[in-house]
Amino acid sequence: MKLYIEPPRLILRDFLNEDWATLHSLYLMPETVRYNPSGYPENEEATRKLVKTWSEQRYSATREAYTAAIIERASNSFIGIISLDLGDSKYAKGEIWYKLLPGFWGKGFATEAMIHMLSFGFYQLNLHRVECGCSVHNIASYKIMEKVGMTREGVKRKVLPLEDGWHDAYIYGILEAEFKYQTA
Repeated sequence: MKLYIEPPRLILRDFLNEDWATLHSLYLMPETVRYNPSGYPENEEATRKLVKTWSEQRYSATREAYTAAIIERASNSFIGIISLDLGDSKYAKGEIWYKLLPGFWGKGFATEAMIHMLSFGFYQLNLHRVECGCSVHNIASYKIMEKVGMTREGVKRKVLPLEDGWHDAYIYGILEAEFKYQTA
């Protein structure tokens, strides 16, 4: 299933191969990788390969993830990334994550993208549960999770290997029955 969602101010769409350069610039910004445990691509070629993998997902009959470029409608510009990663189908569960260019922080774009990606997960993919997590120090990120109705379910101790050491992580979750937004 291809991914193309049109929230009021955004477009969430499958990655295209030509998105690699803007994604690479996002990954090179210290403020966007500060809380990223998976690091960032080592070079442009690694970013190209990553985007190619994401781009090819749209042709797969059974997708393991829906990784989307976040496009601001007003400027038709790439502003970030959001992904809904799927687990074993018997659990009907997904994990959502996101990253935005710093110039777009604090404007509600991540919240808008999260609401629409959760709606896609619950109403198109028939997920039962979606989880999300972040460093306990990443206040802006966990505030977004709370805004969309996710519940803080616990803390994993020293689980995130970040550049400045091991961090605790808050774990959030939301069930389909708790999700209050009808976007379709």
